[in-house]
Amino acid sequence: MFKKIRIALLMLIDVVIVNVALFLALVIRFDGISTIPEHFLNNFLQLALLFTIVKIICFFAFGIYNRMWKYASIGELISIFYAVSVASLINISIAYFIMDAGSLPLPRSVFLLSWMLNILLIGGSRLAWRLFVEGSFRFSPGNGGRSVLIVGAGDTGVLLAKELRRHYQDKVKIVGFIDDDPDKQNLKVLGLPVLGDRHQIPEVARKYDIKEIIMAIPSAHGNDLREVVDICHSTDAEVKTLPGIYDIVEGNITINQIREVQVEDLLMREPINVDLDEICQYIENQTILVTGAGGSIGSELCRQISSFKPEKLLLLDNCENNLYDIEMELKEIITDTEIIPLVKDIRERLAIEEVFQKFKPTVIFHAAAHKHVPLMEVNPEEAIKNNVMGTYNVAFAADKYGANRFVFISTDKAVNPVGVMGASKRIAEMIIQHMDQKSKTSFVAVRFGNVLGSRGSVVELFKKQIANGGPVTVTHEKMIRYFMTISEAVQLVIQAGAMAKGGEIFILDMGEPVKIMDLAKTLIRLSGLNPGKDIDIIITGIRPGEKLFEELLTAEEGLNATKHKRIFVGRSDYLEAEALELVTNSMYEGNVPRNKEDTSALIKYLLPDFKNKKPENQKAEVI
Repeated sequence: MFKKIRIALLMLIDVVIVNVALFLALVIRFDGISTIPEHFLNNFLQLALLFTIVKIICFFAFGIYNRMWKYASIGELISIFYAVSVASLINISIAYFIMDAGSLPLPRSVFLLSWMLNILLIGGSRLAWRLFVEGSFRFSPGNGGRSVLIVGAGDTGVLLAKELRRHYQDKVKIVGFIDDDPDKQNLKVLGLPVLGDRHQIPEVARKYDIKEIIMAIPSAHGNDLREVVDICHSTDAEVKTLPGIYDIVEGNITINQIREVQVEDLLMREPINVDLDEICQYIENQTILVTGAGGSIGSELCRQISSFKPEKLLLLDNCENNLYDIEMELKEIITDTEIIPLVKDIRERLAIEEVFQKFKPTVIFHAAAHKHVPLMEVNPEEAIKNNVMGTYNVAFAADKYGANRFVFISTDKAVNPVGVMGASKRIAEMIIQHMDQKSKTSFVAVRFGNVLGSRGSVVELFKKQIANGGPVTVTHEKMIRYFMTISEAVQLVIQAGAMAKGGEIFILDMGEPVKIMDLAKTLIRLSGLNPGKDIDIIITGIRPGEKLFEELLTAEEGLNATKHKRIFVGRSDYLEAEALELVTNSMYEGNVPRNKEDTSALIKYLLPDFKNKKPENQKAEVI
């Protein structure tokens, strides 16, 4: 009912405008009403009804009444231009052939003026309605409401300002914009001033008593964004942001997308583009096994793999609680894939072989591992049992039962390892490469650095310490690490699996390394606190098995590009096949290290250059 009323109201407005425009054209042509010749007035009265009907029909034909005019833009004005132009040509033709047999009943200039006035008045009426709806007639920075500063005077900033004034006219006072573009300085956008660049944010915040700063710079990269965040956090204002530009489709920004800045935003990189056809070819309608399925990487692997419609998805983990959680989550969202939870330990060879014998998985993503560096220094034999023997058990079963692909999740700590955990992962990589040389199954490893949000990660530790009031502990002031979000790491792992030919060690582009000290300070600021003032940071000293910086490949491996610009492949090191064969045969018989001495001997046997780094004797230091 409302739609019919709206159309009828618009038609009524257009009927008035069409006739007013034609009459005004006569008035303009003859410089006033009194000077219009009487026969032209009579012709106007005879033609008015016919002209009006033609134009209303044309407006319907061009969909003028099927548009939401509160969102009127250039597209709508172009439609009005075409509709008025076609209607005017039809009216001129009718007037020429019907009236006075071959001559125009009104001066030619009247038709031209009428055409122009119709476009101006009809288009103006629609834009006026949009301005009225948006409140533009009454919009100003205002005197009341929460004072807001928008960082970024580009398209995203403009869309944000429009949304804020549309929904929070009386609650928000938009003071202006901040933008680094020198061409925008001292200009106005939507009637709001560009108040300076990023370095003037503290001054602007003090001058205008800014309560909230919203960053609308979705194309900014990590380093730039970190700098802007740090500057914003030097003020007393709350700092918020919009999603990344790749999450904003065609500029459709809504107020509920504004959120607190997260550490993931500060690592912003261009989006990962995966070859969906290539991935589907090796996952769709297949039986996929994910070990460590309840862990951070394993569970995300399960989520993303399920979107490619495998026939069966085997979730294998020795922690029943984690396994139950991911099973329940997947069963709520997946209907066309059979989800099979398996409470198994990869160290139990016979149990793993039973899984392969029963379900015949064709693709294996091996994510199960012990990963905590200090814990493995205290329990080195467990690192070998799980990370080495467990990996061999799964790889042996994959070969024995004819799997197509085996993707091993490795770590940058496997490169020139100084700790037991890194050494165990490097040996596991070597076993994978050795298995590939004698198997029809394609065995590959994917190596990457730290993952944000994973259980036990430094970010999670810092968040807990901040929530408890501090202090935040950093092992060394100069320590740096590579970081990647769980989602993007898993996307690249799945893509690497599609590219596997056998024997490769795929290395993921982790972007720029991040200083752990900077990360700690950033997380404190993101929590609305000041490092060193509200929350202390303590330097505790490098722990056993840690390095100041991690590497993604050895000097011997080198680096080759792949067709995916975020994935590289390391050239294989020379492998001691005889030594590996001896170790794997021994593991097959169940022989694994039982203590630190046995573990050290095994690692030295396979990694002669391995030197276990001892912890520094360093007192805790508050900075």
